[in-house]
Amino acid sequence: MKTVLVTGAAGFIGSHVVDALLARDYAVVALDNLSTGDRSRLDGRAHFLLGDVRNPDDIARAFERPVDVVIHIAGQASISLSFQDPSNDLTVNTLGTINMLQASLAHNVPRFLFASSMTIYGNPEVVPTPENAEIAPVSYYAVTKYAAERYVHLTAARRDLTTPFDVTSFRMFNVYGERQSLTNPYQGVLAIFIGRLLRGEEIVIHSDGEQSRDFVYVTDVARAWVDAIDAPATFGQVINLGTGTPTTVNQLCDAVLSANGQSRATYPVRYAAAQLGDLRASGADITRARELLGWEPQIRLEDGMRRTVEWAMTAIKR
Repeated sequence: MKTVLVTGAAGFIGSHVVDALLARDYAVVALDNLSTGDRSRLDGRAHFLLGDVRNPDDIARAFERPVDVVIHIAGQASISLSFQDPSNDLTVNTLGTINMLQASLAHNVPRFLFASSMTIYGNPEVVPTPENAEIAPVSYYAVTKYAAERYVHLTAARRDLTTPFDVTSFRMFNVYGERQSLTNPYQGVLAIFIGRLLRGEEIVIHSDGEQSRDFVYVTDVARAWVDAIDAPATFGQVINLGTGTPTTVNQLCDAVLSANGQSRATYPVRYAAAQLGDLRASGADITRARELLGWEPQIRLEDGMRRTVEWAMTAIKR
């Protein structure tokens, strides 16, 4: 049985990755500082440690038992907050990743998977966007994620390493699904819309709503992470995780409202100015994921949204 250390394990994506690992009989060490995570999301079979990737002592505790794989998801994930506090963004996303890399090398961990982001493409000329597209970040958050990604891959390429260190970075697009925060205004737009709708609050669309996003269901994403652990074709690669199908924010809003018997004609929807670092068009070319990992998204947006709304209706009542 391999032991996998997951950082950000009590978060939205991290907790689903933990579930997927446990379903395949991996042992899991779950590290999270609970700044946005929730321990109740974690399966009790995971060995939970309260800790922060910025704290070397916390990281040391996570490696007290032998670790075979590190899945590094922990990070500050808000574009808006990255502009408000760039130093924190840099410390968590980039320096936190460096800390995890150094610890992994010190403990001879042979496999390291990193949570990168589609935001590093900025406003790409080609959509759906392949991994070899120009990197042109338009937010501080994207800068820190790209810097961290480069640290991951340059570390793996070091000639002084005496043991294997195989890395993969996933450039995730707009991941959605159960366990996304319905109250945090800095998390995913779908969860924000659903939360506002179920609380009877006004929905705010920034810009004209015609900006597009690629929404990919969280269990599809978690499956890719776990599939990649023992897939040599993914070693040293950066891989997009999305669907390849863009959806406008207006379309998303209409779908959320329709799922609750409403429409923009019957429910208060307000348009506001675009946010700093907002992208106009976003969509993943997932050819590389298909070829290297045999991965395809299985959950259609309509089905994933229905599942998410059903979960949210229960969560809001708690």
